[in-house]
Amino acid sequence: MKAFLLAILLGLAPLVAFASEETHGPAHAANAEHMKEFAYEWLNVAILVAALIYFARKPVGEYLGSRRDTISKNIASSEQLLKESERKLAEWNDKATRLDADVASILESTRRSAEADKAAILADAEATASRIRQSASGVVERELRTARVALRKEAAELAVTLAGSLLREHTSDADRSRLVDEFIAKIESTPRSGGTH
Repeated sequence: MKAFLLAILLGLAPLVAFASEETHGPAHAANAEHMKEFAYEWLNVAILVAALIYFARKPVGEYLGSRRDTISKNIASSEQLLKESERKLAEWNDKATRLDADVASILESTRRSAEADKAAILADAEATASRIRQSASGVVERELRTARVALRKEAAELAVTLAGSLLREHTSDADRSRLVDEFIAKIESTPRSGGTH
């Protein structure tokens, strides 16, 4: 209301100043008429503004209060979100720092595990090679024994064949007859077990 009264006074001030002038005449009358029109227009605008202020004050005040509350809530929510974002950023920075240490630890653990696996694989390979060498050595020895026995057998058969061949070539019928007689005499002279002669 104070603003409304101040607006009316400011609007009427030129009219009051014009009325206090001493000059009279036709120019003054035209100016007076012009000033009246201006004063009425100004008064109409002042009444309209006063009516708007009077009737719109409560809804506008409520709207502005609601808007202020909404803005305050938004600011509080934004501050909360900012604090939460800063907290999460700090957590992620900590996680990133720990992640570097974790990656280094994992790499070291993987390297140690790979070295242990390598050593185990080499030990297994050496043990397998040793078993293969031992097995191959046993197989070779068995094969050598089998080959020796086969060679001896073949040599004996060959010797018997050769001896028979030599005997046939170098023995006469008389020698053969004599050898048969000696063989028969030897058998007859040998005592029989469990019986009579």
